[in-house]
This record gives sequence, C-alpha cells and structure tokens, in this order.
Amino acid sequence: MNLRLSLAILAGKFTAMVSRIHGHKGSSLPGMVARKIYPGALRDLAAQVSRGVLVVSGTNGKTTTTNMLTGILSEAGYRVSSNLEGANLITGVTTSLVRDAGIRGKLPCDYAVLEVDEASMPRVLREVKADVVIITNIFRDQLDRYWELDKTTGAIREGLGQQKQVTLILNADDPLAAQFQRITGFPAVFYGLGAGARATGDNAGSQAREGRFCPFCGDALIYDYFHYSQLGQYHCPGCDFDRPGPQVEAFEPQVEEGRVRCRLVFNGREAELILQVRGLYNLYNAVAAFSAGLHLGLDVPGMLESLGRYRPITGRMEEFNYKGKPAYLNLVKNPAGFNEGLAALCAGKGSKDVFIAINDNDADGRDISWLWDVDFEMLGRDHRPYNCFICCGLRGEEMAVRLKYAGVPIEKIIVDADVTRAIKSTLAGGAGSAYLFSTYTALWPIQRIIKTLALEGGAAR
Repeated sequence: MNLRLSLAILAGKFTAMVSRIHGHKGSSLPGMVARKIYPGALRDLAAQVSRGVLVVSGTNGKTTTTNMLTGILSEAGYRVSSNLEGANLITGVTTSLVRDAGIRGKLPCDYAVLEVDEASMPRVLREVKADVVIITNIFRDQLDRYWELDKTTGAIREGLGQQKQVTLILNADDPLAAQFQRITGFPAVFYGLGAGARATGDNAGSQAREGRFCPFCGDALIYDYFHYSQLGQYHCPGCDFDRPGPQVEAFEPQVEEGRVRCRLVFNGREAELILQVRGLYNLYNAVAAFSAGLHLGLDVPGMLESLGRYRPITGRMEEFNYKGKPAYLNLVKNPAGFNEGLAALCAGKGSKDVFIAINDNDADGRDISWLWDVDFEMLGRDHRPYNCFICCGLRGEEMAVRLKYAGVPIEKIIVDADVTRAIKSTLAGGAGSAYLFSTYTALWPIQRIIKTLALEGGAAR
C-alpha cells in the first residue's frame, strides 16, 4: 500500500466533504489537495482502470458527451469513474478518481471517462495513458487564454504526442478535429452528420467560419454545405485533404420541440436515434458518444436506449417549469456555441422572454469581444416573438449595446444588475416560454435561483 497515495485520497475526500458542507461543488479543490500531498495521485489511480481510459476534449460539447458516454457505460453494467460536473483541469480530473478510490489506494473501476480542457491535454496525458481520445470540435474560445485556433490545436497535438498508441474518435465535419488522424497516424473512428442536416430557418450562412483554411497547406477550404460554423462537407483545392468518410453518420435529423430524431448509419446498419434534448449540436454529442461505445463493442440497442433517456445537465438547455411556463438555461462561452443556442431559441414555438448574463471573470475570459461574432442579428431581423431581453452580469450593459446594434428595438432591451430580480422578471414575463443564457461563472448561481423559484412556483424537470 502506498501511504502517500492513501493520505492524499483521505485528504481529498475530507476536502470534498467540507466543500459540500459549505455549499460548494467540491469538484476541483479535492484534487488540488491530493496532488499537493502526492503529485503522483492521478498517474497511480488512472493506471488501475481495468478496461480503459477515455478522454473527451474539444471546445463545445465536452461535458454533454462525457455524461452521455458515462451513462451508456454505466447502464451496460460497468463501473465508471468520471468528472461529470465539467471540472476539466488536471485538479478536476484528479478529483474524480480520488472520489471513487478507497482510502487504501485502490480504484475499483472498469472505465474512466475524463473530460479534459484543451489547454490541459499535455499535462493530463503526461500522467494518464488514454485508450480512446474523443475530439468534439475546435472553435475560437476565451481569446485571452487560448489566443487563436493554432494554440488550441497545438495543445491537443502536444498531448496526443505523449501517447504511444490511442484510438481517436473524431468529428469528420470539423477540419480542425479531423486533421489529428493524419497528424498523429493513430487509428481513428470518424463521425458526422450527412447532407441536409441543418433544419429549415437555419443561420449557417451568416456565421463566422473560424477554421475555413486547410490545416496542412493553408488554402481556403471549399464547402459543398455547412451545418454550422466550419462544420460541413469540405475539401482543399491545394492538397488532398478533405472530409473523411464517417463510420458513423446521422441523416435526416428532425428537430422537434424538446427532442431530436435521426436515422443513424454505421457499419452497414441503420437505426433510429431519438434524443430528449434540444438543438442540433446535441446530436453531434450523442453521435460522438455512440461512436465511442461502438468502438468498445457495446450493445447497440442498449446504447440507443441510454441516449434516449439522457436528460441535459446544468446549463446545457436544462429545462425547468415555472407555474406552467417552460424555462431553458444554457451555458454560452463562444460564438459557435451561442449561435447554436440562438438557433434553438428561434426554433422554439410561441412568444419568449430572454435573459442574458455576461461575466468577464477569469473563468469566463476577460475579453468579451467575441460577442460581436455572435449572430444576434437573427433576433433583430424578426423580433416579434420576443417579449423582452433582460441583460445582466458584470458586462450586462455591453450585452445590451450588442443587441441594439443587432437591430433589437431598444424598448425591448432591459439592463438589470440585480440577478435575482432579473430572473424573476424573466420567469414572470408575459411570454409563453423563457430562455436564459449565461457565461460560466454566472451559471451556477443562476441555476440555484431558477431552481428555488421553480420549486416555489411549480416543479423543476
């Protein structure tokens, strides 16, 4: 028995307990404490995972994909350790394994599904031998931390370079994600959406193309179609780089009120996938999780049933009910993600009240210039369904200015620095539904307020 590892686990568990008593999640601090006592805690615990370590990284969809895949494996009867809360720095990854380990240093675990922040990939993969790495997509995110896309792809490439052998699960529709198979030479399973996947009324044509240049020769990529941002069917006129043929592909998605269904094609077979989630982007997350499960040899009907039972977690189009009025809470942190959240907003039926909270703390990113790359103009073009836009947070005034320049009538824009009052006004508004968008550091306080109000006025779903 490694006494330092045991002491690190014990200290980590005690820290988690104290954190929860004081109303905190305790998703990162326990790992930080454990690593201070024994820096090899993550390495030693990850090495005990008996069947395989799966790492999920990328800009958007990491937390949802991690939760979906963990659900698939757990419902298949496996013991799974995972950082489901989205604490994806090395301290959060360590916390998840410390939490599930015994104080004698043993980790009874079949699989570990670990969400890892892109910039943390080199550090985490230096200590963890991964069997599978899933890359969801790569978009511009947190400009003051990641700078530009080259820095993000470079960090992932450095992390993968520390692995001797790993299977990649890659988004074929994203050239920045698809490139890693050629760069590393590792075997890959590609997934994607087929032609015509974007629902009618799309905004794909007006979105910024963040990864529109070939990662190998630098020429502008030519697209047959887009799904959103740079995701779609592409090829490079300057070299032979093009969209790989997916082993798993979703066709004919139908985005309905509150759910998505599609025809899933894989290994010469077909099946219907039905998700109880909103937004086309969640279909990508589900297909990524399905592709990983298929690679592991899991039962297909069981995976489809598990995905069909999945419900959104905190801030991923999480649904509440306030006195019969549906309310949806969604995390936003970059142009691509916000655009997809707005697409879900526009697809919703009836009148809507909208709340937007923008913070610029360290975890959010100090630079909020990315708001000018979000297609808020779709709201200004037809503002009739929207009763009001309530702007809140540390940069609520700037958000209001952005909406004004997008063409939203000024009489529909309200700035309220009191977050509780602003949320109450949104939920009590005269529209048939409410949509609440929040950057990261405002998300958890906002969720607690909504939960409290929903329990007072109805039932949280």
